[in-house]
Amino acid sequence: MEDEVDRLVAAWRRERPDLDVGPLEVLSRVSRLARHLDRARRAAFAEHSLEPWEFDVLTALRRAGTPYQLSPGQLLTQTLVTSGTMTNRIDRLAGKDLVQRLPDPGDRRGVLVRLTQAGQERADAALAGLLDHERAILGELSPAQREDLAGLLRQLVAPFDNLPE
Repeated sequence: MEDEVDRLVAAWRRERPDLDVGPLEVLSRVSRLARHLDRARRAAFAEHSLEPWEFDVLTALRRAGTPYQLSPGQLLTQTLVTSGTMTNRIDRLAGKDLVQRLPDPGDRRGVLVRLTQAGQERADAALAGLLDHERAILGELSPAQREDLAGLLRQLVAPFDNLPE
């Protein structure tokens, strides 16, 4: 089975035989897959009336476990956005009654952001929908192939995830 990357690589090998275009065989496919995955994720979130950033914040809170709350600083760390952006996101989610702000009992000046029941329901439904879309994307792979691919991608991505900030 030939794909667009095979055609791209063949053209470069013809036009630039002096270059090793082997990395394109892997990384161009990763890039194309990322675009397809982004489309699938946006579709899954839209089915639950969520934007990707809303999903990121809600699921960060959901993963925190009971009582599903984090400080804005913890949310910053998990979602990799600036404090101004996070403040705006919390405001917008609070306006939709998906999160609420509570005083931080450990810091009189601080607040905690807690997932509301509606926020939890939306996050849970969106996650289930996302997983359905992602299973479909991986549908051509056997469970063993999925495990092998996950291991190879982990090996490739881990050095980037573990860079000092």
